[in-house]
Amino acid sequence: MTVNRMILNETSYFGKGAIQEVANEAIKRGFKKALVVTDKGLLEFKVATKVIDVLKAAGLEYEIYDGIVPNPTIEDVQAGVKACAAAEADYLVAIGGGSPIDTAKAIGIITTNPEFSDVISLEGVADTKNPALPILAVPTTSGTAAEVTINYVITDAKNHRKFVCVDPHDIPVVAFIDSDMMMGMPKGLCASTGMDALTHAIEGFITNGAWEMSDMLHIKAIEIISQSLRDSVAGEQTAREEMALGQYIAGMGFSNVGLGLVHGMAHPLSAWYNTPHGVACATLLPLIMDFNKKYTGEKYREIASAMRVPGAAEMSLAEVRDAAVQAVKQLGVDVGIPQSLSELGVKKEDVAQIAEDAARDVCTPGNPREASLEEIIALYNSML
Repeated sequence: MTVNRMILNETSYFGKGAIQEVANEAIKRGFKKALVVTDKGLLEFKVATKVIDVLKAAGLEYEIYDGIVPNPTIEDVQAGVKACAAAEADYLVAIGGGSPIDTAKAIGIITTNPEFSDVISLEGVADTKNPALPILAVPTTSGTAAEVTINYVITDAKNHRKFVCVDPHDIPVVAFIDSDMMMGMPKGLCASTGMDALTHAIEGFITNGAWEMSDMLHIKAIEIISQSLRDSVAGEQTAREEMALGQYIAGMGFSNVGLGLVHGMAHPLSAWYNTPHGVACATLLPLIMDFNKKYTGEKYREIASAMRVPGAAEMSLAEVRDAAVQAVKQLGVDVGIPQSLSELGVKKEDVAQIAEDAARDVCTPGNPREASLEEIIALYNSML
């Protein structure tokens, strides 16, 4: 008998103005001082300051760690741990996309489990003993769902690789899904993070670990994201609210069942070329869907139906699989996703080593079709 596990964050608030609850939650839980984990851009453009103003208005103490960059490194985490200790913070407020929230998770885990201070030992499923320092997470992008997942990704810059950490102890205690925090996203970021969310939903739906409850979440996420992403990229407020919800629902699912080859092949691109994670996933998604299509039963029909492909119910299995792939590809084209890896700066001479990194990635074994090293090399080369 298979035993399936579901882990979700304790509390979440949804809707415009949800960040007003940050102070209430901090006070209710008896927190004394926050380390605000964010990046300089979000401070400069007065996005993170919306949350900081809520803390100020409530008279709550805080200090700021803004040393976060896209694809945060081991060194970024270690600097954050030092900042947390120096501030004597008893909780973290993570504001941003996946990079600040992932960094906050690592800071929180190491603060309460200092034996993992090298960071690299957290790779995979680490045997941490204590829950992370409490995290209040405020996403500013509609993509990573880091606020509801038990995963985080850190870059080992010295070795040109990203590594995934999976730890139920890292999940934020409260998430605030406020579309007002996402209205400042430029079109490119909105598109790439949105396609990352679609990747989460599709990979989670077809991964080896999928089951009925995760399927329920993923198919709804596919429906929401596919119907709202174009308008969200255009800056429409209601669509951004829908995307905020869709990416969160996808996160509830994939956090518990894993991902697949798209993420396995995307992680090395970020490590080698600093490619934004969402862009790498979005570019690869149709290719890997096509690679997987004969190993997914009727699931591509469900994907096509959720994406409102005309006639999906009546098509043959071969036809509907191709239609699902094409629908995803067209969505990427419509929102401006690069259609080749050369556009991302990938060099042919690097492909063999990148493929080795992809083959070893923790996400790759979840793929419904096993991929050999030679197949991964061929897939990369086919998109140059």
